[in-house]
Amino acid sequence: MALTLRSSTSFIKLKDSRCFKTLDAFSGMVCFAQIRPSCRLRAKSLTQEAQFSCERTLNLEDRRNEKWEKLHKLSDTHGENDSRVPVFVMLPLDTISYGGNLNKPRAMNASLMALKSAGVEGVMVDSWWGLVEKERPMKYNWEGYAELVKMAQKHGLKLQVVMSFHQCGGNVGDSCSIPLPPWVLEEISKNPDLVYTDRSGRRNPEYISLGCDSLPVLRGRTPIQVYADYMRSFRDRFKDYLGEVIAEIQVGMGPCGELRYPSYPESNGTWRFPGIGEFQCYDKYMRASLQASAEAIGKEDWGRSGPHDSGQYNQFPEDTRFFRRDGTWNNEYGQFFLEWYSGMLLEHGDRILAAANGIFQGTGAKLSGKVAGIHWHYRTRSHAAELTAGYYNTRHQDGYLPIARMMGKYGVIMNFTCMEMRDEEQPGNANCSPEGLVRQVKMATKTAGTELAGENALERYDAGAYSQVLRTSRSDSGNGLSAFTYLRMNKRLFEGENWRHLVEFVRNMSEGGRSTRLSESDSSRTDLYIGFIKEKSERKMKKAALV
Repeated sequence: MALTLRSSTSFIKLKDSRCFKTLDAFSGMVCFAQIRPSCRLRAKSLTQEAQFSCERTLNLEDRRNEKWEKLHKLSDTHGENDSRVPVFVMLPLDTISYGGNLNKPRAMNASLMALKSAGVEGVMVDSWWGLVEKERPMKYNWEGYAELVKMAQKHGLKLQVVMSFHQCGGNVGDSCSIPLPPWVLEEISKNPDLVYTDRSGRRNPEYISLGCDSLPVLRGRTPIQVYADYMRSFRDRFKDYLGEVIAEIQVGMGPCGELRYPSYPESNGTWRFPGIGEFQCYDKYMRASLQASAEAIGKEDWGRSGPHDSGQYNQFPEDTRFFRRDGTWNNEYGQFFLEWYSGMLLEHGDRILAAANGIFQGTGAKLSGKVAGIHWHYRTRSHAAELTAGYYNTRHQDGYLPIARMMGKYGVIMNFTCMEMRDEEQPGNANCSPEGLVRQVKMATKTAGTELAGENALERYDAGAYSQVLRTSRSDSGNGLSAFTYLRMNKRLFEGENWRHLVEFVRNMSEGGRSTRLSESDSSRTDLYIGFIKEKSERKMKKAALV
């Protein structure tokens, strides 16, 4: 039998039943069917029922999925003993409105229903500092998030909640603008050195400079105290859901929630791929730390400024004396500076994660931290783009093992991006190697005994990207993935072919990558019919779409 659910939100445009849409344009119906263990598949139609024998159906599937298989088939599959990799899906950045309410709750409800039916483990949502603690210090508004938590619980989905202490806007994929809390911006206007600053004096309001982590610069509290109070408020508000519905807390530690410096800001065209970026150590707090470190080793001159020969945002390594093949990065001064710069970032992460561990310990919720997948110029000796971001990773130095060990100390999962990228897709002049970078991080986390999870860095819907994630999820070289979070839920994800790819990917991750085909009605994993109707005759067979 088939059950058709209708909603007052008008869930699908009947004239366009080829695609799934979500959040912005809900209209239509969702059709669920109970698939009986039978040799025959019944497809419910608006006008008629058609029966197909198993043999005929499988042959049809083989023909229609030939292209999919060529793109998606792995060179080899997960071993029988590999554990399943749960898949989460990131929710839109503006899931919670600027007023603190859940955006378009009926549309969200239908989207979560579809994701659950596809076999997705849960969803990820940003808990924006700029929304929750907007009105004044220590006044928190969690109401929109509370509604989302209850909705996820109703659908049997888990939640990964990001403690987002950064600004939204100005980076890849940012579709809305959510600044830091107004009272924080007021303090920044009084003291611009509270934010990261580059060599030319350009201020970046994305995130509070780690140079003032332990100074009471935010109305009598240190930034670390402010972050801890925020996380403590979240814990107290959602204590009944932690470890159950709320399975994971991802602790933001920098721009885009990542443990890094804002070395490649896209706002106002400051940086463009594949530029090397710039060091962000010129606010007065960072300069004071650099000066003290230089004086401590008797090299006072080294503490007067950052490198003078490290170039500008959009240059290449060989354009600079610092990053070129045998550049300053590899002499005594360069090593001193890079150890200080990366060490400051490590200490920042340690301080925040120590606070988070103390707050969430015993709640049952896992902790995670995100590290950026900076893959451009990876094939060069200096790894310039990684260095400016704070990762002291060169031809001679492993920059990810210290991060993995720091996170492992608190049982924190390292969440790494660019899992979907292949070397062959990258421009040749950028010396990229996302695959080499991922292999290095997998080995670093394995050596440190730290759990590894992954994300895709860019929005991708093609079979090739999903296939690459399946490859990187395996444990044949370094750590396998404990979970994967897909970026991101939007209207395009629910379009027929894109949705079909996602469902197949989720099944593959749950079954160790052994299955490489998605049947027309996907009876083995989800009860959601997939509307990829291409011809009028097929429309008569079945219409089911989710907007």
